[in-house]
Amino acid sequence: QIQLVESGGGSVQPGGSLRLSCAVSGSIFNIFNIRPIDWYRQAPGKQRELVAITTTDGNTNYAESAKGRFTVSRDKSKNTVYLEMNSLKPEDTAVYYCHLVFVRHYWGQGTQVTVSS
Repeated sequence: QIQLVESGGGSVQPGGSLRLSCAVSGSIFNIFNIRPIDWYRQAPGKQRELVAITTTDGNTNYAESAKGRFTVSRDKSKNTVYLEMNSLKPEDTAVYYCHLVFVRHYWGQGTQVTVSS
């Protein structure tokens, strides 16, 4: 069973930074290295939206709202993907999820990010 676990969320003031983590476990096939992991977010009352999509080569495409402020990195030794978020804005407030596809869709439980004064 593949499991994704997000962590690192919290409450910050506008302009602050957070680093989210997505740890992948439960695979004997080293799924972390053969399938890309994406980041999504969902604000209350809104649909889930794509934040960043990355490949095993480290190439990442970002949503326009995240471009220039968010950065995805990948630590293969720890089976963990990070989402570094800088210059956070109130509109970044959402539950952030990581996502992987292998036969089916796998989602983490989400981690809450709140940006407010």
